[in-house]
Amino acid sequence: MKKNSLAITGLSLSQAQSISNLCNQRAQDINAELNGINNAEKTVTLQGVKYIETAGKKIPTNVINLITNKALLHSTQAFLMENIKAKETLLRNLQRKEFVTSLVFPDYPELSRPTLKGLVSEDWGWEQLSISEYNEYLECEAYASHIGQFIHKSGVLDNLRRNLPTVKNLEWIEVKKDEKTPLVVNVHHTSEQLLAIHEELATLHRQHEQRVNYFKAKVKNLVTEENARIARENGDLQAMANNTNKKLLEEYKLVYSAVQDSVLKEQQEFESSRQEEIKAVASLRINVDIRFQSVIDEFLSQLGK
Repeated sequence: MKKNSLAITGLSLSQAQSISNLCNQRAQDINAELNGINNAEKTVTLQGVKYIETAGKKIPTNVINLITNKALLHSTQAFLMENIKAKETLLRNLQRKEFVTSLVFPDYPELSRPTLKGLVSEDWGWEQLSISEYNEYLECEAYASHIGQFIHKSGVLDNLRRNLPTVKNLEWIEVKKDEKTPLVVNVHHTSEQLLAIHEELATLHRQHEQRVNYFKAKVKNLVTEENARIARENGDLQAMANNTNKKLLEEYKLVYSAVQDSVLKEQQEFESSRQEEIKAVASLRINVDIRFQSVIDEFLSQLGK
């Protein structure tokens, strides 16, 4: 920033602006006196009448004073305008001055994120069976399945029992056209025999099916118990993490709040100081250099100040 002559005492900005305007007007008046100066006047006489072709304008006898006065007026005006701008710049810079804290806010804590174990599936449950148990399950499932297919509705045995009462002892077939030949029907089973077979197979089916259901229930219970254990373990891990995170966040909030309070105080002090600086700069006046004093005194008297 350029040097300035701002001080506690001196010209006010309004005075400086008024005097600057007067300096400019006086300098323009001097310019008017100096404009058009030439070395000769040119005239012509026509029919006894004298006409001026070029008006003559001699150098004024006080030309040196005029020029030096003009220079002094311009320098005085430049002095005043430089200091007016300097004060405006100081005020503008103070008004734009932004608060920047010297304090550092704490980083947000890295929270604990436990690695939780996933729940097991039914496949895991089957893997817990011994080889002998699993092979027994496969055997019982096959027996139950095939016996069930044979005796249940629409199965072979079911169809035999349902159709047996409809079987006739004698049927007729047409070997030759329009001639019927007796067909002897020999029944292989009795209802009692089929019922006995059904009951025996049904008993076997129930036995194997019960065993199949036993293994399925065992697997289901194993999965349920393991998932319950995993859930408890995960719950404990999560609870520990939650407690740790709670402490971290509480500590973070305390530190953050303390820094925030300090920053607020620092900001208030900054603003108070800034306003004091603005007030001080706003009250600054222009301390007149002795070389411009005569011009300024002259115009001050014209302003009645």
